[in-house]
Amino acid sequence: QVQLVESGGGLVQAGGSLRLSCAASGRTFSNYNMGWFRQAPGKEREFVAVISQSGRTLYYADSVKGRFTISRDNAKNTVFLQMNSLKPEEAAVYYCAADVSVILRSAPSRYDYWGRGTQVAVSS
Repeated sequence: QVQLVESGGGLVQAGGSLRLSCAASGRTFSNYNMGWFRQAPGKEREFVAVISQSGRTLYYADSVKGRFTISRDNAKNTVFLQMNSLKPEEAAVYYCAADVSVILRSAPSRYDYWGRGTQVAVSS
């Protein structure tokens, strides 16, 4: 089992920035690819970004490329999502998730463990 706890959400103005964190405990953190997803009310959960076990390979949704950065600190069992130039339509609950696969995946159903999420609100 892996336990994931997100933090760092809040209210920000459009164009502003937030840095989300996800702290992991349980099994060896570095064994998992880590992803970020988001879900707005009435919408499906959507992929945002994923980082490989080593941190060397990253993959982003097209909608966030150039504005969001995913990173991880395996010594601290934490994955981060730096979000810049936020848009009102990006308001959602943001989740981190762990995937034991050796390939990077974007489908939520492929992920093994999930946090409870952190709320991000973006005012226009």
